[in-house]
Amino acid sequence: MNLTAPSVVRAAQPPEGAPHVPVAIVGSGACGLTAALMLADRGVECVLLERDATPSGSTALSSGFIPAPGTRAQKARGIEDSAAKFEGDLQAKAHGTAAAHLVKAYAHAIGPALDALESTHGLRWEVLDGFLYPGHGALRMHAVPERTGAALMSRLQRAADVASIPVITQALVRKLWVNDAGLAVGLGYLRPDGRMEHLRCDCVLLACNGFGGNAGLVRELLPEMADAVFAGHTGNDGSAIAWGRELGARMADLGGYQGHGSWAIPQGVLISWALMMEGAIQVNREGRRFHDETQGYSEAAVQVLAQPGGIAWNVFDDALLAFAQQFPDFREAQAAGAVHGAADVDALAQLIGCDAGTLAATLTSVHEGGGSPDGRRFHRTLVPPFHAVKVTGALFHTQGGLDIDEHCRVLRQDGTPWPNLLAAGGAARGVSGNAVWGYLSGNGLLSAVAGGAIAARTAAHWLASKE
Repeated sequence: MNLTAPSVVRAAQPPEGAPHVPVAIVGSGACGLTAALMLADRGVECVLLERDATPSGSTALSSGFIPAPGTRAQKARGIEDSAAKFEGDLQAKAHGTAAAHLVKAYAHAIGPALDALESTHGLRWEVLDGFLYPGHGALRMHAVPERTGAALMSRLQRAADVASIPVITQALVRKLWVNDAGLAVGLGYLRPDGRMEHLRCDCVLLACNGFGGNAGLVRELLPEMADAVFAGHTGNDGSAIAWGRELGARMADLGGYQGHGSWAIPQGVLISWALMMEGAIQVNREGRRFHDETQGYSEAAVQVLAQPGGIAWNVFDDALLAFAQQFPDFREAQAAGAVHGAADVDALAQLIGCDAGTLAATLTSVHEGGGSPDGRRFHRTLVPPFHAVKVTGALFHTQGGLDIDEHCRVLRQDGTPWPNLLAAGGAARGVSGNAVWGYLSGNGLLSAVAGGAIAARTAAHWLASKE
């Protein structure tokens, strides 16, 4: 047997002498940590198995912004929102193709989950104001004060430490043990020295994200992104899909993913799409705009990759530079040399390598109150001096995977659930439908945090029913 490949072992139990825990969680990103914290609130013991030496995952690479309606933080700001309104925004972005049962479940679970993380575990949320991300009908993006995904992970890890939740790092889970009754009963994980260790359990939660880091699966399932930069975590190796295929589990929305049309090169850092929403534009190396930037950063990845050389330039001015500098990740990108200055149109054209007349015509068309053939309405005029960032399109994380019910239970081909095999976050189907354009800003962390909270409740109910 290939110990490095994910596999299913059909046996009554893992080897004799393996330790036992009620709930085993594969992955300690935002999904796994949220589930663990919610289980601790219910007095349920669990263990997190993390492949890396330090938990980080896709969450640490993200902006860390989580959309949620009806939170205490929202209400304190006088923001009117509701789960029903959020449901509508999710489905509108996905053109009605998102899984309705998950849209409803996540839209209703995310607000209470953030409130519980705040009141019980000390995470403090701020609602981002000043702009709306594409497709959101209310100010509902929540972030920790540092406004980075790395800081969100740090705070979740700190909360897990305070709650004395064990995290076994450098534990690469490769075996999923399933007994004759079809119940998940244990896991096998590789240690750095090559030893396989085992864990018995009563319930398994797969919180190990998606398949964006598996080049073979990306070529198979997302051929349009086969040559794109992968800007996610390399641990997204498709383990959940491998186990699901071997078990005969149902898959869903495998064509859904989060792309991003603003990955700075050669620095390899993300440039906030808030710039586009506030008035920045993208031009190709010919100096022409090529899409409505306000439609969303996910589908923008495909638009950028379709340009000559798969390259575009984000163009903005001093006022927008000052706006962008409120985001720590932008300041880091600026410090890394991603942001270039140009005193006028001629200097900007020289930087981009395009015809100055063509670029001047593009910039002239961008004026307050004006519109463009692609449907974008401009609410400001770009004035010199200019700033520009060279970018490409990137794949961040996938939005399809194991099909699950509203309780995050993995489904068989006939639609019946495994009662104690759960999946959430990137390991499962999300709420973005089956295409890149269905991704509403924040859907990844929505699925992770709301899914983790729901999975914790399901696991606790399963254990109580056994007793």
